[in-house]
Amino acid sequence: MNAATSKKIEPDQSWPTAMLIDGVPTPGDGEAIAVENPATASVFLSFAGASPAQFDRAIAVARETADRGEWAAMSASRRAAIVQRYIDLLLEQADDLERIVIAEAGCPISSAVMPVQVRLPLIQARQQLDLYLTLPESESNPLPLDDRINFAGNVFQSMRRYVPHGVVAAISAYNFPFFLNAWKVMPALATGNCVILRPSPLTPLSALAMADAAQRAGIPAGVFQILAEAGAEGALRLTTDPAVDMVSFTGSTDVGRKVMAQAAPTMKRLQLELGGKSAQIFLPDRLEASASAAASVCLSHAGQGCVLGTRVFVPETDKERLMAMMAASLESVVIGDPLDPGTQMGPVITRGQVERCERYVALAMQAGARIVTGGKRVGRPGHYFEPTILDVPDNSNPAAQDEIFGPIVSVIGYRDVDHAVEMANDTIFGLSGYVWSADTRAALNVAKRIRSGTVNVNMGGALSAYGSSGGLGLSGLGRERGVEGLRVYQDLQVLNFTH
Repeated sequence: MNAATSKKIEPDQSWPTAMLIDGVPTPGDGEAIAVENPATASVFLSFAGASPAQFDRAIAVARETADRGEWAAMSASRRAAIVQRYIDLLLEQADDLERIVIAEAGCPISSAVMPVQVRLPLIQARQQLDLYLTLPESESNPLPLDDRINFAGNVFQSMRRYVPHGVVAAISAYNFPFFLNAWKVMPALATGNCVILRPSPLTPLSALAMADAAQRAGIPAGVFQILAEAGAEGALRLTTDPAVDMVSFTGSTDVGRKVMAQAAPTMKRLQLELGGKSAQIFLPDRLEASASAAASVCLSHAGQGCVLGTRVFVPETDKERLMAMMAASLESVVIGDPLDPGTQMGPVITRGQVERCERYVALAMQAGARIVTGGKRVGRPGHYFEPTILDVPDNSNPAAQDEIFGPIVSVIGYRDVDHAVEMANDTIFGLSGYVWSADTRAALNVAKRIRSGTVNVNMGGALSAYGSSGGLGLSGLGRERGVEGLRVYQDLQVLNFTH
């Protein structure tokens, strides 16, 4: 493992720090937000975040705007045209948005996941608009012919109508900040909702940078608002205020539980994408593919991805040989400054996340695991942790059960395929999964046995605008992308009438 040279990220005074409230860029009047560069562990920008009173005002404005109904009453094609213009304007500033994401999230500029941070979600948002315009706004219920004549002899019709929830609170995570913001905002706006975006306090700038383009695109005041905060009081208001109809949240399972509990008294609609502990199962006829299993996790934004396959299952008889191959794939990894084109792996988000990685390595070893490679923080400024492979004796190990959210992979041996599937399903999570085999049919048969919202066969995962993703178990509920990711922002109304 090598270190790249260090470059200092200078704050760019053009990066916006104002909130967007009722169509007006508004300085925050709450606690200061200190944005830290995880590559240097230093604060590079500080500004006033939104106060609880400003959140209250934004909620009131959104409620009033939704109740007027002008945005929802607009034709789907006209609304989509405005959102399309918004997407186009954001694509024009993609380079600046990427610089912001590198500065606040620490994703390396040349990493394979950098295109996913900004450009891919905007391209997919265009595709989502195309998909949305193919969906019916209303459709007939499939009543049998005899049921279409009511008791009075009149012709009876029953229709399904899809309507926006009203006010949607979008609360996003830090690892792919702009990506998650776009995933929530674009479909919610397209389907006619008023949206309040509250980004992670760790990565607020990429959300605030979305404000100017929204105004230039012609999104009406009150339809889309952005508020960043240092703490969580505003988020609490968004999840509890009766004026908010839906919460779309991406984050940890622990916080997701709180969001669900806070939303319960007012029975808000929910879309939750939470934690994961995804399994990669390598069948005996495709073992050589496991050589890149650890690198695929560690080099994906330092393992900070909820869908990453952090549990690697291989046959017990081949485990030592395959772990050596995985370790070899990490020997020459360049760890360093995200701005250096030679950097392959950057930092995790905070010092606390480094300490979490250290703690789980220690817990894993106490429970019988062995460090194959890595296992400690990198000796340089910033929040760096070595890409780590753990030889884990069984699936009950803490490193195999809990989401760590860092560059740590657990390798676990299985006796046979049934044993591998049993261990893959021995988890509270169910977000993603991976099966590798030279026999696609055999791999699909194994995939169908895995309890997970998404399972990928012989591939690292698909981010298609036309296919949805979502979790089972404590990985959340509701879907993002695809038809389901559009309909989740709509209520179903049934209209019955005679004529």
